[in-house]
Amino acid sequence: MARAVGIDLGTTNSVIAAWEGGQADVIPNAEGSRTTPSVVAFTDTGERLVGQLAKRQAILNAKGTIYSVKRFIGRRYDEVEEEAGQVTYDVVPDDQGNARIKVRDKLYAPEEISAMILRKLADDAGKNLGERVTEAVITVPAYFNDAQRTATRDAGRIAGLEVLRIINEPTAAALAYGLDKRQQETVLVFDLGGGTFDVSILDVGDGVVEVRATAGDTHLGGDDFDRRLVDHVADQFQKENGIDLRTDPQALQRLFEAAEKAKVELSSVTQTTVNLPFITADANGPKHLNTTLTRATFEQLTADLIERCNGPVQRAMTDAKVSANDIDEVILVGGSTRIPAVQSLVRRLTGDLRAQLESFRKQFE
Repeated sequence: MARAVGIDLGTTNSVIAAWEGGQADVIPNAEGSRTTPSVVAFTDTGERLVGQLAKRQAILNAKGTIYSVKRFIGRRYDEVEEEAGQVTYDVVPDDQGNARIKVRDKLYAPEEISAMILRKLADDAGKNLGERVTEAVITVPAYFNDAQRTATRDAGRIAGLEVLRIINEPTAAALAYGLDKRQQETVLVFDLGGGTFDVSILDVGDGVVEVRATAGDTHLGGDDFDRRLVDHVADQFQKENGIDLRTDPQALQRLFEAAEKAKVELSSVTQTTVNLPFITADANGPKHLNTTLTRATFEQLTADLIERCNGPVQRAMTDAKVSANDIDEVILVGGSTRIPAVQSLVRRLTGDLRAQLESFRKQFE
């Protein structure tokens, strides 16, 4: 009997796990990493790369490297025009108005790109397990609509997988941390990933996980925080040099990678430096980018994004008919919850749950 795997098909990174020895174990990919970048690249020679190999060559192949495709899956073009303008590759509508990825005059459905990522995960897992992977459970944001869930299931089918179930990410988080094995508790799952934000109120315990309410924002995630840093640095550079780096796909890709790195660093330090030599050139020769970013500046640039998290939390609590005092535990999910300002917001929204929140953060890190 084939063994089923669990897959977190993420906006930025994806993970695959299997049940081993009474617990779920993450399966390393062919490169030895526990996470696989959700990136697909089509090279000039016709080669297709997936994962870390695709991410490495993104700077020199900005138009042919597809990332954050989860933001477009199951969506119509008119729903994602803003996001389409924020990536270095081309997103266009097809004849039915659906969002499609255009690479060298060929159109790809987001489901096809996602299927390539799923296939890479399944193939690498199969080599590790010593058997072909044919069945999977795939997680999706709780706020995904029917079209997005169907498209995710279609991606699995295109990848040659039988998708046994599509499960909400907050429910998966509760199960992963064993909250269903505790006594009856009310849990708030705050999931801020690369491209989507979910908040769910769950009743867990005695082997049961019941979703009482869910809310979210499918247009909010770590990518948006990166974009704010990119625009800030690009605006500064343009004022000093008269060149807009955002019009150069290769420069923009380098800038995004540097912005993501700076964002991560500012979660543990109060100041960092963005240094990109030979970022561009003009008639006077090459131009270099060197600037300092502080956590205070980052928090100022992203203050409205942080506050956007407030609405879904309040809606979920209202729908579940609970207050902060009714919440027993908080689970933080997604890399963007490492941002200090995000943690501060959650503490503020959940009142006296500061101690529990700190406890959970230590478990996750």
